[in-house]
Parts: sequence; structure tokens; C-alpha cells
Amino acid sequence: MPKTLRYTLLSLRDLVISAGPFLVLAVALLVLAYSWLDPNPPKRVTLATGPAQSAYEAFGKRYAEALKKEGIDVVLLPSEGSAANLQLLRQGKADLGFVQGGSSEAGNPQDKELESLGSLFLEPVWLFYREDAARRVNPQATLTALTELKGLRVNVGTAGSGLPSLMAKLLESNRIDSSTLMVSELEQTPATVAFLGGELDAIVFASAPESLMVQMLLQTPGVKLMDFAQSEAYSRRFAFLSPAVLPRGVVDLAAHIPPQDVRLLAPTTTLLTRTGTHPALLQLFALAGNDIHGSAGWFKQAREYPKLAQNEVPISAEAERSIRNDKPFLQRYLPFWVANLVERMWLVMGLIIAIMLPLSRIVPPLYEFRVRSRVFRWYGQLRDIENRIDNVDATDGLLEALDSLERRAEKISVPLSYANELYALRNNIGLVRRKLQNRPVVQKEP
Repeated sequence: MPKTLRYTLLSLRDLVISAGPFLVLAVALLVLAYSWLDPNPPKRVTLATGPAQSAYEAFGKRYAEALKKEGIDVVLLPSEGSAANLQLLRQGKADLGFVQGGSSEAGNPQDKELESLGSLFLEPVWLFYREDAARRVNPQATLTALTELKGLRVNVGTAGSGLPSLMAKLLESNRIDSSTLMVSELEQTPATVAFLGGELDAIVFASAPESLMVQMLLQTPGVKLMDFAQSEAYSRRFAFLSPAVLPRGVVDLAAHIPPQDVRLLAPTTTLLTRTGTHPALLQLFALAGNDIHGSAGWFKQAREYPKLAQNEVPISAEAERSIRNDKPFLQRYLPFWVANLVERMWLVMGLIIAIMLPLSRIVPPLYEFRVRSRVFRWYGQLRDIENRIDNVDATDGLLEALDSLERRAEKISVPLSYANELYALRNNIGLVRRKLQNRPVVQKEP
């Protein structure tokens, strides 16, 4: 091995040994901080969606696809709808779920364990009715008020969704006794089949316009969409409702569908989560929501959603930051796992550095002491030999001790920056040797 490399490795070894305790302390602090902060999210999360072919199911698939890119497996849990999702969240069977505004009961203590990731989209109430059934109510075959539903066969939504509860509130606000209606709570597909077959006079959906059922019924001959003439009044009575307008021709411009603007009621759908859900997961879902729900649509402007208003439970701090500021700086240039680790550990790392910097000042003196001690520990023996020069008659024993000390000194290895200390020892050994050799010979008396 070249001598230069040998000295370099020797210097590195001494430096590592001197700084070793501080490195071990720093690593231990980092491990403790990591286990305490738990910065990386779990790889699997459950999202409660909704029935087949619903907007909830469609959006759930888009969230799953978005988070799959970051290594997160989103398990989609089908349900009857909003009310069922809320119950799944309360029972801890789902980590997140789509919940329609107005689904929760006021003052429910279990809802204190829930947080919102923001309002995602308007979910209009689509009340479709058959034109022939409406003609029995008035000659124009047009319905504009819930009071005109008396005596008709109406499906008010799937049991387990939030729609039956919402419709009950709307009917009660109009002083309509549910016994005056022939109410059913069939699932979407059977209800639609019965409606198209003439077994139902009206059917109610609460869904985003992306729903396949809504798209189909809007273009079905003989089916009309109810115009809520009092939509503004409903929104003033119920905070979770917003007035919405389906513009003329938005479904099909060429066919003029709908033929005129239609006023609708629209509760807002939010993405709710349990308070114990990992913050990094909430950030990922909120950022995915910005992309999924941020485009322009039938009832919204571009970048209008997600938003922080119209939430019945508190907004998650992670969601609020993500909605306001979009993707963090580091995540624009680094993989999510790396950026997330740095973002969640930087404060602790700063504290550890603040603790270790003052302690690190001990490392250079400790390193210097370790290297110089290899040389200085032999000065004790050299001093002892020098002190015995004048107190002994024969010098042979001292010369042997001095030779032994010099052989040991020749085997000492120190970094080149401390070679002067080694040569000083060897020079001092030479000085003592000369002193011993020049000592006057004491003549013994006969």
C-alpha cells in the first residue's frame, strides 16, 4: 500500500473514531424522530365510493389511478351512497369516503372524529318525471314544484344514500305528507328500469352530471327534468344547498338539450376522512382532488373546486394547505417519497443539527488528542530514563531501554500533519542518548 494512502486512511480512521459517538447520537436522534413523526404513509388505504355506475364510483377510480402513481393502493369500497359512506367512516371500516352535504345529523358526537378534504363538486338533485304522468297533473305536462308530486309514484333514492334523507327534508319544508306520495327507495338501476317501463312516474337522483344514468335520461324522449323554480329560496333555507342552473343546450348543442335553462338544487359533495388518517395521505388525496375536480364543468368554473366553503365538518390542515397552495415545491422536482420525507422531517433535522453543532466542536480537540497521545505517552519513559542518568553507575541498562524506546517510536504511525510531533520525539530520544553517552565516567575507588 502506498505510504500516502496509508497515512490518509489512518487519518480517516482516527477522525471516524473521534466523531463516532456524535455520529451514533445523531443517528439515534434521527431514528427516534422518524418513529415519532412516522413521515411516510401506509401503502394501502380504503375509500368508500358508491353504487355501480355512479359518479362516486367513477371519481373513486380516478383517485385510485392518481395515487397508484405514488405507490399507494386505494381499495375502493362500494356502498349504497352517502349515508352508508358516513356510517362506514364512523365505524372505522373506511379511511375516506364521499359524503353529500346534509347527510350528517346535527350534534352527532361521532362526527367530531371526522375531517373534510374540501368541497369537491356540486351534486344536483335530478328529478326526472314522465311527460305522460305530468299531463295528469296539468295540461302543460310540466312540473315546477314538489307539491305537484302528490299522488305520483316517486322513487326518492337508494336506501343508504343521502338522498332519501334530503328528500324528506325538502318534502317537509313544503308541508307535504309522505303518505300522499307512493314513495319507493329502489337502487338506481332497478329504479331506472321501472321508470322507463312506466312503473314509476318520477325518479330522483343526486349525482354529478358525469353519471351515466343522468346523461342517458337527459336525452330520453318522453322524460323531462323538473325545473326548481324556488331553487334560490331552498338555498336560503338549507345551508348545504346551492342553486344551480343547467344551461340551455349544454347536454347537446345541436339538439338543443335541454331546450331552456333548468334551475336545480345542488348539495355539495365532500371527501371526508377520519382524524387518524396519515397526513401524507390527506395531502395526496387533496392534490389529486385539485386535478380531478379543478376543470370547468356544467355547474362550475375552472379551478372553482375543490374549495374550503360549504363544509359541515372542520377542514383538514393538510387539505387546506394543498387547496390553497397546490403541490409543494419539492414534490415538483423529487419523487413523492423523498420530498415527503424531507418536508416532514426538516424541522426535526434542523433541531438535531442545532444540538449537534455545539457538540461537534469537541471532535477536533478529541481527534488531536487521540493522534498526539500516540507520541506523548512515550515522553514519560524518556523522562524516566533521563532522570536516572546521574543516579546509576552503569549506563548499559539505560542504553537498552533507550534503544527499545527508539524502536517503538519508529513504529508509531501518525497522519502527515502531525509528523512533526513524531520527529520531535525521535530528536528528543537522540538528545537523551547523547547526554547518556557524554556523561562523565565515574571512577570507582579501589
